[in-house]
Amino acid sequence: MFKAGKHEFPLGKRTYIMGILNCTPDSFSDGGLYNTPQTALEHALEMQEQGADIIDIGANSTRPDAVILTAEEEKARLMPILEAVCPKISAAVSVDTFYQSCAEAALSMGADIINDVSGVFNPEIAALAVKHGAGYVVMHNPCGAAVAAEYPKGVVTAVREFFLDALRLAAECGLPKSNLCLDPGLGFSKTAQDNLALLRETEWLKFKGVALLAAGSRKRFIGQASGVEDSRMRDYGTGAAHTAAIAGGADIIRVHNVAAAVQSARVADAIFRKAK
Repeated sequence: MFKAGKHEFPLGKRTYIMGILNCTPDSFSDGGLYNTPQTALEHALEMQEQGADIIDIGANSTRPDAVILTAEEEKARLMPILEAVCPKISAAVSVDTFYQSCAEAALSMGADIINDVSGVFNPEIAALAVKHGAGYVVMHNPCGAAVAAEYPKGVVTAVREFFLDALRLAAECGLPKSNLCLDPGLGFSKTAQDNLALLRETEWLKFKGVALLAAGSRKRFIGQASGVEDSRMRDYGTGAAHTAAIAGGADIIRVHNVAAAVQSARVADAIFRKAK
C-alpha cells in the first residue's frame, strides 16, 4: 500500500497514472502551456477525467540547463496554482519540489505527496511527510539532468544501493515504508544506455511493500532510442518504456499524455498483473 494524505493505493493490483502538470514557462515538453491558475486547473481536470490517479504539479523546471528558482520564487509561482487546483480535484495532488518551505506550504494547502528530485533523502521533508501522513517520493539523481554520473558497479547496482539507503533513512526518521515511493531517476545523471538498463532490470529495484515510480515520459533517451527529435511526439516510445517498467514491477508511471498512458497501462496490467 502506498499511503499519500487522504489517498491509499494498493500495490500490485494495477498501475497508477501520475499526470504531469508543469506550471513553468521553460519545461522541456510543455513549458508555458499551463502556468496560470485557470489553465492549470483546466488541464488538471482534463487529466483526471482521462484517468489520472495523481496530478504532479511542478513550478521549477528540471530540464538540463534550466534556471533554478529560489524557494521564495517557486512558492510564489506554486501557491496560486495549488489554491486553484486542490479544492477542485479528487485525484491525489503531488508537488514536485526539493525545498522544505515549499513542501510544507503545499502540504498545508492540501497536497498529498512531495515528489523530491534533489537526489538525496531529506530528513526535513520526511518529517513533514510523517506529520501530514503524506507520500514522499525519493529520486536517484546524484548530479542533475545535464551530466551523466559514472557507476563503477553498474547503474542498476548504484540505484539499488541508493534505495536501500533511503529505506534505512526512512526507518530512522519514523517514515513508514507505506508512505515512501522510490524513483530510479530516468533521465537524471544517466546515459541513454543507463536508462535502458534500468528499464530492462526494473525487477531488481522493486522492494516488497514499497511503491516504485517510473518517470520516463518523452525524455531524451526515448528520443535517442526512437529517432524522434520532437519531445511532444514521443508518447509511443514512452508507452514502450513504461510497459517495460510495469513488467518489472513499477507501480506508478509519470506521464504527459494521460489518455495514452491509461490505455497502455491497462494492457500491460492485463499481461503482467493478470488484471481484469
